[in-house]
Amino acid sequence: MNDAPHAEALLRAVERFLEQDVVPALDGVARFHARVAANVVAMVAREIETEAEHAEAEWRRLAELLGPAGPLPGALPARRAALAARGEELTRRIRAGDADQGPFRAQVLAHLRRTVADKMSVSRPPRQRARPE
Repeated sequence: MNDAPHAEALLRAVERFLEQDVVPALDGVARFHARVAANVVAMVAREIETEAEHAEAEWRRLAELLGPAGPLPGALPARRAALAARGEELTRRIRAGDADQGPFRAQVLAHLRRTVADKMSVSRPPRQRARPE
């Protein structure tokens, strides 16, 4: 692990620089592209900041739906692969009709809503941030 500043802090610094110094100094297409760049940097920072929490929550929900599968792997590639495998298992159950009705359907819908909300919290720009003009 690297010493401070960590990746999140570095990305947030670049985001602030783009939003506060670069965007106001530009016009037209260049200003738009600078805003896009600032949003990309912010999205990457949010993903880094929330990925572990979101993955652990999804793993717990999948365990409630599908049964336990042991601990979530710690290494990022293994963690992503394990979540994808459990997601595929859920997909097979949905395709088999297991979620067409009843309590399992309600659990699946709740899981999917929460999972999509977590993903959207990474991709959407925060509402509270004011854009400099």
